[in-house]
Amino acid sequence: MAGQRIATRAGACAAVAVLAVAGGTVARADDGFEALPAEQIADRSRDALLDVSSVHLRARGDLGKGRSPMTVDLTLDRNGNCAGGVDLGKDKGSVKIVKRGDSVWLKPDADFWENQVPVGGSAFEAILAGRYMKGSASDSRLRPVVEACDLDTFRELVSDNAGTDAGTYSKGKVTTVDGVRTVPVTRTLNEQKLTAYVDTGGTHYPVRITVRGDGADAAVDFSGFDEPVPTATPPADETVDVSAVLGRGPSQS
Repeated sequence: MAGQRIATRAGACAAVAVLAVAGGTVARADDGFEALPAEQIADRSRDALLDVSSVHLRARGDLGKGRSPMTVDLTLDRNGNCAGGVDLGKDKGSVKIVKRGDSVWLKPDADFWENQVPVGGSAFEAILAGRYMKGSASDSRLRPVVEACDLDTFRELVSDNAGTDAGTYSKGKVTTVDGVRTVPVTRTLNEQKLTAYVDTGGTHYPVRITVRGDGADAAVDFSGFDEPVPTATPPADETVDVSAVLGRGPSQS
Protein backbone atom coordinates (compact mmCIF):
# COMPACT_ATOMS: atom_id res chain seq x y z
CA MET A 1 0.00 0.00 0.00
CA ALA A 2 1.30 3.45 -0.92
CA GLY A 3 1.03 4.87 2.60
CA GLN A 4 3.04 1.99 4.01
CA ARG A 5 5.72 2.50 1.40
CA ILE A 6 5.91 6.21 2.12
CA ALA A 7 6.16 5.54 5.85
CA THR A 8 8.75 2.80 5.46
CA ARG A 9 10.92 4.94 3.22
CA ALA A 10 10.76 7.93 5.53
CA GLY A 11 11.50 5.83 8.58
CA ALA A 12 14.43 4.10 6.88
CA CYS A 13 15.87 7.41 5.77
CA ALA A 14 15.62 8.89 9.23
CA ALA A 15 17.52 5.87 10.54
CA VAL A 16 20.54 7.11 8.56
CA ALA A 17 20.95 9.78 11.17
CA VAL A 18 21.34 7.33 14.03
CA LEU A 19 23.45 4.63 12.43
CA ALA A 20 26.45 6.95 12.57
CA VAL A 21 26.22 7.86 16.24
CA ALA A 22 29.10 6.75 18.43
CA GLY A 23 29.21 7.05 22.19
CA GLY A 24 29.97 5.47 25.52
CA THR A 25 29.33 6.09 29.17
CA VAL A 26 28.18 9.46 30.48
CA ALA A 27 30.87 11.83 31.71
CA ARG A 28 30.94 15.32 33.20
CA ALA A 29 32.37 18.40 31.57
CA ASP A 30 35.31 20.39 32.94
CA ASP A 31 38.10 22.66 31.67
CA GLY A 32 40.75 21.53 29.20
CA PHE A 33 38.27 19.76 26.94
CA GLU A 34 40.56 19.58 23.90
CA ALA A 35 43.25 17.82 25.97
CA LEU A 36 40.92 15.03 27.13
CA PRO A 37 41.34 11.47 25.82
CA ALA A 38 39.32 10.68 22.69
CA GLU A 39 36.91 8.34 24.47
CA GLN A 40 35.98 10.95 27.07
CA ILE A 41 35.33 13.51 24.34
CA ALA A 42 33.02 11.03 22.59
CA ASP A 43 31.27 10.27 25.88
CA ARG A 44 30.55 13.91 26.59
CA SER A 45 29.26 14.66 23.11
CA ARG A 46 26.84 11.77 23.40
CA ASP A 47 25.71 12.99 26.83
CA ALA A 48 25.08 16.45 25.38
CA LEU A 49 23.08 15.04 22.46
CA LEU A 50 20.90 12.93 24.75
CA ASP A 51 20.04 15.99 26.85
CA VAL A 52 18.59 18.16 24.07
CA SER A 53 14.85 18.87 23.93
CA SER A 54 14.94 19.45 20.17
CA VAL A 55 17.45 19.35 17.32
CA HIS A 56 17.82 19.92 13.61
CA LEU A 57 19.60 17.08 11.84
CA ARG A 58 20.63 16.70 8.24
CA ALA A 59 21.83 13.29 7.10
CA ARG A 60 23.18 12.82 3.61
CA GLY A 61 25.20 10.34 1.62
CA ASP A 62 25.52 6.62 1.06
CA LEU A 63 25.65 4.01 3.84
CA GLY A 64 26.72 1.32 1.36
CA LYS A 65 25.26 -2.19 1.28
CA GLY A 66 23.51 -1.38 -2.01
CA ARG A 67 21.64 1.61 -0.58
CA SER A 68 21.23 4.71 -2.74
CA PRO A 69 22.55 8.08 -1.53
CA MET A 70 19.79 10.11 0.08
CA THR A 71 19.18 13.13 2.28
CA VAL A 72 17.14 13.52 5.46
CA ASP A 73 16.49 17.03 6.76
CA LEU A 74 14.38 17.12 9.94
CA THR A 75 13.78 19.29 12.97
CA LEU A 76 12.25 17.23 15.77
CA ASP A 77 11.53 17.39 19.50
CA ARG A 78 10.63 15.19 22.46
CA ASN A 79 6.93 15.99 22.08
CA GLY A 80 6.85 14.21 18.74
CA ASN A 81 6.66 17.37 16.64
CA CYS A 82 8.61 17.31 13.41
CA ALA A 83 9.15 19.26 10.18
CA GLY A 84 11.34 18.59 7.19
CA GLY A 85 11.69 16.05 4.46
CA VAL A 86 13.38 13.08 2.84
CA ASP A 87 15.02 13.10 -0.59
CA LEU A 88 15.78 9.66 -1.99
CA GLY A 89 18.28 11.08 -4.48
CA LYS A 90 18.92 10.46 -8.18
CA ASP A 91 15.45 11.71 -9.14
CA LYS A 92 13.86 8.88 -7.14
CA GLY A 93 11.58 11.28 -5.35
CA SER A 94 11.18 13.19 -2.14
CA VAL A 95 8.61 13.53 0.63
CA LYS A 96 7.89 16.59 2.77
CA ILE A 97 6.91 15.71 6.34
CA VAL A 98 5.10 17.71 9.02
CA LYS A 99 3.91 16.33 12.34
CA ARG A 100 2.21 18.45 14.94
CA GLY A 101 0.42 16.97 17.90
CA ASP A 102 -1.77 14.09 16.72
CA SER A 103 -1.68 14.97 13.02
CA VAL A 104 0.77 14.02 10.27
CA TRP A 105 1.09 15.57 6.80
CA LEU A 106 3.03 13.96 3.93
CA LYS A 107 3.65 15.46 0.51
CA PRO A 108 5.37 13.14 -1.98
CA ASP A 109 6.53 14.68 -5.24
CA ALA A 110 5.85 13.37 -8.74
CA ASP A 111 9.17 11.48 -8.91
CA PHE A 112 8.30 9.65 -5.71
CA TRP A 113 4.97 8.40 -7.07
CA GLU A 114 6.58 7.39 -10.36
CA ASN A 115 9.55 5.54 -8.89
CA GLN A 116 8.37 4.27 -5.51
CA VAL A 117 4.77 3.39 -6.37
CA PRO A 118 4.92 2.35 -10.05
CA VAL A 119 1.57 0.55 -9.86
CA GLY A 120 -1.14 3.05 -9.05
CA GLY A 121 1.18 5.90 -8.16
CA SER A 122 -0.14 8.15 -10.90
CA ALA A 123 -3.66 7.73 -9.51
CA PHE A 124 -2.53 8.73 -6.01
CA GLU A 125 -0.68 11.71 -7.46
CA ALA A 126 -3.81 12.78 -9.31
CA ILE A 127 -5.91 12.60 -6.14
CA LEU A 128 -3.45 14.72 -4.18
CA ALA A 129 -2.81 17.16 -7.03
CA GLY A 130 0.18 18.69 -5.25
CA ARG A 131 -1.49 18.74 -1.83
CA TYR A 132 -0.46 17.08 1.42
CA MET A 133 -1.89 13.76 2.55
CA LYS A 134 -3.08 14.22 6.14
CA GLY A 135 -3.52 11.43 8.66
CA SER A 136 -3.69 10.69 12.35
CA ALA A 137 -0.56 9.89 14.34
CA SER A 138 -2.42 6.76 15.50
CA ASP A 139 -2.77 5.47 11.91
CA SER A 140 -0.68 2.30 11.82
CA ARG A 141 0.22 2.91 8.17
CA LEU A 142 2.03 6.08 9.21
CA ARG A 143 3.66 4.71 12.36
CA PRO A 144 7.27 4.64 11.03
CA VAL A 145 6.99 8.33 10.13
CA VAL A 146 5.54 9.13 13.55
CA GLU A 147 8.35 7.27 15.30
CA ALA A 148 11.03 8.88 13.13
CA CYS A 149 9.65 12.32 14.02
CA ASP A 150 9.95 11.75 17.76
CA LEU A 151 13.23 12.82 19.33
CA ASP A 152 12.71 10.25 22.10
CA THR A 153 12.91 7.49 19.47
CA PHE A 154 16.19 8.97 18.28
CA ARG A 155 17.50 9.22 21.85
CA GLU A 156 16.59 5.59 22.56
CA LEU A 157 18.53 4.46 19.50
CA VAL A 158 21.54 6.50 20.59
CA SER A 159 21.34 4.97 24.07
CA ASP A 160 20.98 1.43 22.68
CA ASN A 161 24.03 2.01 20.50
CA ALA A 162 26.13 2.67 23.59
CA GLY A 163 25.85 -1.00 24.48
CA THR A 164 27.42 -2.06 21.18
CA ASP A 165 30.59 0.00 21.46
CA ALA A 166 33.75 -1.69 20.24
CA GLY A 167 37.17 -0.66 19.10
CA THR A 168 39.54 2.10 20.19
CA TYR A 169 38.97 5.83 19.82
CA SER A 170 41.55 8.14 18.28
CA LYS A 171 41.65 11.92 18.39
CA GLY A 172 42.46 14.14 15.43
CA LYS A 173 43.63 17.72 15.13
CA VAL A 174 41.26 20.54 16.01
CA THR A 175 39.36 21.68 12.92
CA THR A 176 36.51 24.01 12.01
CA VAL A 177 33.13 22.67 10.86
CA ASP A 178 30.57 25.22 9.67
CA GLY A 179 32.37 27.91 11.64
CA VAL A 180 32.51 25.86 14.85
CA ARG A 181 35.83 24.86 16.43
CA THR A 182 35.71 21.08 16.84
CA VAL A 183 37.88 18.16 17.82
CA PRO A 184 37.34 14.95 15.80
CA VAL A 185 37.24 11.57 17.51
CA THR A 186 37.19 8.38 15.44
CA ARG A 187 36.66 4.69 15.97
CA THR A 188 36.25 1.74 13.61
CA LEU A 189 33.12 -0.38 13.80
CA ASN A 190 32.16 -3.14 11.35
CA GLU A 191 34.86 -2.06 8.89
CA GLN A 192 33.60 1.52 8.92
CA LYS A 193 35.22 4.60 10.42
CA LEU A 194 32.84 6.72 12.51
CA THR A 195 34.07 10.23 13.26
CA ALA A 196 32.34 12.71 15.55
CA TYR A 197 33.34 16.38 15.25
CA VAL A 198 32.69 17.71 18.75
CA ASP A 199 32.25 21.38 19.63
CA THR A 200 35.18 22.34 21.86
CA GLY A 201 33.18 25.03 23.65
CA GLY A 202 29.85 25.34 25.38
CA THR A 203 27.93 22.10 25.78
CA HIS A 204 30.23 20.01 23.53
CA TYR A 205 27.56 18.92 21.07
CA PRO A 206 28.56 16.77 18.10
CA VAL A 207 28.41 19.17 15.14
CA ARG A 208 28.93 16.47 12.53
CA ILE A 209 29.25 12.70 12.46
CA THR A 210 30.64 10.91 9.39
CA VAL A 211 30.67 7.27 8.30
CA ARG A 212 33.35 6.11 5.86
CA GLY A 213 34.40 2.73 4.50
CA ASP A 214 32.86 -0.57 3.38
CA GLY A 215 30.93 1.27 0.67
CA ALA A 216 29.68 4.00 3.00
CA ASP A 217 30.24 7.72 2.62
CA ALA A 218 27.69 9.59 4.74
CA ALA A 219 27.47 12.48 7.16
CA VAL A 220 25.01 13.79 9.75
CA ASP A 221 25.07 17.47 10.74
CA PHE A 222 23.47 18.63 14.00
CA SER A 223 22.34 22.19 14.75
CA GLY A 224 19.48 24.14 16.31
CA PHE A 225 19.91 22.48 19.69
CA ASP A 226 16.89 23.15 21.95
CA GLU A 227 15.34 25.46 19.33
CA PRO A 228 11.59 24.92 18.76
CA VAL A 229 10.24 22.96 15.81
CA PRO A 230 8.46 25.27 13.33
CA THR A 231 4.78 25.42 14.24
CA ALA A 232 3.33 26.06 10.76
CA THR A 233 1.12 23.28 9.36
CA PRO A 234 -0.39 22.96 5.87
CA PRO A 235 -3.76 24.76 5.56
CA ALA A 236 -6.93 22.74 5.03
CA ASP A 237 -7.21 23.69 1.35
CA GLU A 238 -3.78 22.14 0.73
CA THR A 239 -4.54 18.77 2.33
CA VAL A 240 -6.40 15.56 1.47
CA ASP A 241 -7.43 13.06 4.12
CA VAL A 242 -5.36 9.88 4.02
CA SER A 243 -8.54 7.78 3.66
CA ALA A 244 -9.29 9.48 0.35
CA VAL A 245 -5.94 8.32 -0.98
CA LEU A 246 -5.40 4.95 0.66
CA GLY A 247 -8.93 3.94 1.63
CA ARG A 248 -10.17 3.51 5.16
CA GLY A 249 -8.92 0.00 5.87
CA PRO A 250 -7.21 -0.85 9.20
CA SER A 251 -5.71 2.39 10.44
CA GLN A 252 -5.59 2.51 14.22
CA SER A 253 -2.61 1.25 16.15
